[in-house]
Amino acid sequence: MSSPDYILTLSCPDQMGIVHTVSGFLFERGGNIIDSAQYDDTDSDRFFMRVHFQERRPDVTLDILKTEFAPIAARFNMDWQLFDGRVKPRLLIMVSKIGHCLNDLLFRHQSGNLPVDIAAVVSNHPDFEPLARSYGIPFHHFPLLGASAEQKAEQEAQVLHIVEQEKIDCVILARYMQILSNNMCAQLNGRAINIHHSFLPSFKGAKPYHQAFSKGVKLIGATAHFVTADLDEGPIIEQDIARADHSMSADHLTAIGRDTECVTLARAVKWHAEHRVLLNGKKTVVFK
Repeated sequence: MSSPDYILTLSCPDQMGIVHTVSGFLFERGGNIIDSAQYDDTDSDRFFMRVHFQERRPDVTLDILKTEFAPIAARFNMDWQLFDGRVKPRLLIMVSKIGHCLNDLLFRHQSGNLPVDIAAVVSNHPDFEPLARSYGIPFHHFPLLGASAEQKAEQEAQVLHIVEQEKIDCVILARYMQILSNNMCAQLNGRAINIHHSFLPSFKGAKPYHQAFSKGVKLIGATAHFVTADLDEGPIIEQDIARADHSMSADHLTAIGRDTECVTLARAVKWHAEHRVLLNGKKTVVFK
């Protein structure tokens, strides 16, 4: 039987001895480093590190490792997390009436290409219940059409109840066309990912690809980012683009854009699930 593996992520003020101390901590306990990455942000004078390692002591648990590492974390003033590499993060996917990203994530999950457990799908429309059910994923319809502020707050409370009940690690807004309240953004801080086309702010509102077509754009793209109270301005995790030309129709641009959104969101979700994404103020550090 192979040894259990763990992932340590940390950030702290840059100073001498961090890598030496962390690697020494693992060496002294017989830990085997599988891969390690670090980054020194000279602008913020902050150091970031991700270490994937095996623990060879048979009786050691995640809690024991956390207790042993805590004094080092305190010494270097670290923001840190330690994860069991065998445990897949639990996802809640939220969607409205555009389902390409939802379908893509469900297929990647079923194919074993996305290291997550999808606990549920939530939507403000009933359209994708058959799709979710076909993958064996519970579907929750919480309507919002014509909802008052009080009803929207109640709907968000239902979503947060599922987050708590299902022990959700990350919420994915897979073209969920509703603005989350400040309260919900705060409760999901650092664990909610959104996808949108990269035309913002030039092409806001309905049919952005048709707006882009009318302007003759030559590049279209997508952005995956953490959700914050500032609409579509959270820390960016991943972006991608595709070229366009005069021969493409608005529908063609839409299809290319949706493919780009799927790939961009899937990368962001995978990296987050593998604990490769660390917050750096309004930016991210992504260890690929």
